[in-house]
Amino acid sequence: MKVVLQRVTKCQTVIDQEIYSEIGVGILVLLGITQDDSKEDIDWLVNKICNLRIFNDKDAKMNLSIKDVNGSLMVVSQFTLHASTKKGNRPSYIKASKPDHAIPMYESFVNTCREQLETVATGRFGADMKITFTNDGPVTIVIDSKNKK
Repeated sequence: MKVVLQRVTKCQTVIDQEIYSEIGVGILVLLGITQDDSKEDIDWLVNKICNLRIFNDKDAKMNLSIKDVNGSLMVVSQFTLHASTKKGNRPSYIKASKPDHAIPMYESFVNTCREQLETVATGRFGADMKITFTNDGPVTIVIDSKNKK
């Protein structure tokens, strides 16, 4: 499982020209799932995301977690995070999980996040979404559950 985290002051997901979900201060989580991913990957990543100290304290040091600032998550499935660009100019998505595995994993990821945080918004799996956000900092972090070192 791979995530791209964007610390945001606001984030909005639009589907079919209508607002589907939105959050204020928090983290936009772009989530890429592979066929090898398991509940262990979900648990590890959710714990890492919810406790990652990427929000500023009173001294402007990144020392607070999303829990500390009572922030929100916006979780959006993003199969393109597993794009392979080794050959040619057209990315291959062979590593990205098929929907029969990815959908339950995505739903489990969201539910696990909801066990730790009050507000967890989502996109809609497989939908053509327009996501607007204000990246705060900017702070952008990539985490891969298969590379825990």
